[in-house]
Amino acid sequence: MTTATGSVAAANPFGVRFLLPLALGSCLNPINSTMIATALVPIAAEFHASVAQTGWLIAALYLVCAVAQPTLGRIADLVGARRVYLASLVLVMIAGVGGRVAPSLGWLVVVRMLLGIGTSGAYPSAMRLFRERADATGSPPPRTAMGLLSLMGVATAAVGPVLGGVLTGAFGWHAIFTVNVPLALVTLLLVLAWIPKDPPRKVRRSLWKELDVVGISLFSGALLAVMVFLLDIDHPRWLALPIAAACAALLAWHSLRRPDPFIDLRMLAKHTPLSLTYLRAMVAFTVVYCIFYGFAQWVEGAGGYSPAQAGMATLPLSILAGVGSVAGARTKGLRGPFLLAFACSVVGGIALWCIDAASPLWLMAAAVAVFGIPQGLVSVTTQAAVYIQAPPGQIGTASGLQRTFSYIGAMAATAVIGACYGHKPTDAGLHLLAGTMVGVSALLFIATLFDRTLPRVDDVSKPHS
Repeated sequence: MTTATGSVAAANPFGVRFLLPLALGSCLNPINSTMIATALVPIAAEFHASVAQTGWLIAALYLVCAVAQPTLGRIADLVGARRVYLASLVLVMIAGVGGRVAPSLGWLVVVRMLLGIGTSGAYPSAMRLFRERADATGSPPPRTAMGLLSLMGVATAAVGPVLGGVLTGAFGWHAIFTVNVPLALVTLLLVLAWIPKDPPRKVRRSLWKELDVVGISLFSGALLAVMVFLLDIDHPRWLALPIAAACAALLAWHSLRRPDPFIDLRMLAKHTPLSLTYLRAMVAFTVVYCIFYGFAQWVEGAGGYSPAQAGMATLPLSILAGVGSVAGARTKGLRGPFLLAFACSVVGGIALWCIDAASPLWLMAAAVAVFGIPQGLVSVTTQAAVYIQAPPGQIGTASGLQRTFSYIGAMAATAVIGACYGHKPTDAGLHLLAGTMVGVSALLFIATLFDRTLPRVDDVSKPHS
């Protein structure tokens, strides 16, 4: 039986049984990132909260994820990806129950933070498992398999506002939390059944010493200080800026002196292509998340539509995001998909300029739909770039850092939306947001066009040694 199973795994190392548990778990983070978009207004109404206060429901999750992704990726490299995956799924179920009984907005923010930790374990664990399976079978980079992983993530992120709107309309906003319990439970059972156990690992030091607790704390402090400043830009807390700068400076000083720091500045300096990939992802996902949160709030606040209707308006975007992921998975190069993605973002921004609150819902949906293509293409192409450019022994950590930079982009998006919308979403605010996205996307297009660090098509298809 074992021999037969091993021969099947060797012939088809990335089959359905291996991919399905990884894809399902990797969906949990993106769907929870966007599902709340159409529930913000009902949550604010129940807890009598302002836009800035509910913004912490978004920022808290991304702040935690920005730290937890590389941390859990490091732990997966050290003690085993399957172990980290299973523990993360248990935390997701606990957060699902906590969201159902949350008595206040502050409690809900804490639940979102726990949800961020739990959903952060799947992606770096999956990338580590991909690497181990490819190395064991001598396979080239499993781009099609990783494309499916990205497709599931992109599709669920894109359909998140739709699902959130339907669940909120049918069962109330609590349902966007409790739905995590059955999703995580099914995934956990599939991982136990189909994912091989981790091989024995010898950790050189205790896990506490392996983790850069000081670096994690300084990085968290810098991000938190920046978000405190940006999320209340109308009443800026200027003290937050020197605190953020001090934390960043101390982080750099500490990281350059530690052999294996949380943010490995030496690795980033040594691997320039990887560093540029991270920066490109951060800026690109700022645009992506401006659409996720800015569009839904404008449709509800300025257009007067319900959460369910606002969610349905993003359905064409969801479909095109899936198309973009499939196209990215089938394309061997990196530069071409990136250029197409940024060109589509420019077109999408121009389309948003042409609508207002009086436009019919179908026209709003059509205008925003084109942003689905860059969402799908950027996600899967960035994933492939990190797989190729990262040091093989640090793929879990590198994949976690990829998500960290994406989440920094998401947090930046909340600040951009706040600056463009002010106290409430308006047509003028949407058009200002659209103009900002057009300018940023155009700059990304030009920078990528002249980026000589991106590998050629032939290099992308080679096995990663």
